[in-house]
Amino acid sequence: MPTTIRRVRQHKIVIGVDGCRGGWVFIRLNLNDGSVVAGIESEFRAILEGAGAQAQMTMVDMPIGLVDRGRRFCEGKARKLLKPLRHASVFSSPRRPMLDFETYEEANAWGKAQGDTGGGGLSKQAWMITPKIREIDQIITPAHQCYIGEGHPEIAFWRLNGGAPCIHPKRKKEGQAERKALLAQNGISEPDIHYEALRTKVGAKVALDDVYDACALALTARARLEGNAIHLTDGARDARGLTMEIWG
Repeated sequence: MPTTIRRVRQHKIVIGVDGCRGGWVFIRLNLNDGSVVAGIESEFRAILEGAGAQAQMTMVDMPIGLVDRGRRFCEGKARKLLKPLRHASVFSSPRRPMLDFETYEEANAWGKAQGDTGGGGLSKQAWMITPKIREIDQIITPAHQCYIGEGHPEIAFWRLNGGAPCIHPKRKKEGQAERKALLAQNGISEPDIHYEALRTKVGAKVALDDVYDACALALTARARLEGNAIHLTDGARDARGLTMEIWG
C-alpha cells in the first residue's frame, strides 16, 4: 500500500533529496528563519515520514513516472536547456518494463530489441539507480505529486545562474566553487559545514556534490512553492498515472 505521509503546516519547510552511496541525503530548509538541517537516511520513505513529514514541498533527484516505450519529454527538454556544457548530466531513465529485470545485460538487451523508436538500450548509469527508482515508484502516487516532485540539480543551478548552465563539472574544484557561490546567493551559505557533519557520521557514503545537489533541490522546492520554479513537462502520464515532469 502507498505510504501515509503526515503533513503538518505550522512551519514553512521545504526539503531537497539526492541519492547517495549511503542511501538518501537530504537538506531541510526552514523558510521562516532560513535555518538548514542536513541528514541521511537509508530509505526514502524514512525521510517522508520523518524529517519530511512537516514539509510543504519535497524535491528529489530521481525519476518519477516512467514510459513503457520511447523517451520522456522532460529529459529531452532538460538536455536542451543544459547544452552545450551540462546536458550529459541528464541521462535517459529506464522504461518501466526494465525495472523487472535482474541484470543490466538483460535490461539493456530488451531495450535494444525495442529499437530506437522504443527507446533503445540502457546506460549503466541509469541501471545503477534502478533500485532507487523502484523504491520511489513503490511509494509515490499521483496524489503525492502536488507536494513531492522530481527535480534535477543542474536545472536548479541553471535557474539560479540566470538561465545558463554551470561552466565546470560538479566534481571539479572550480565546479564546486561555482555551485557553492550560487547556493550562497540564494540563502544557503555554508553547505560545506553540513557536508563535514555528515561525513563525520557516515564517512564516504556521502560526497560533497551530493550535499550541494540536495541544497539546490531544496531551493527548487522553495521556488516551486512560491511559483518561481522551472517546470519541464508535456503533461504526459505513465501507466501508473504519474505525471512525467522535471522541476528546477
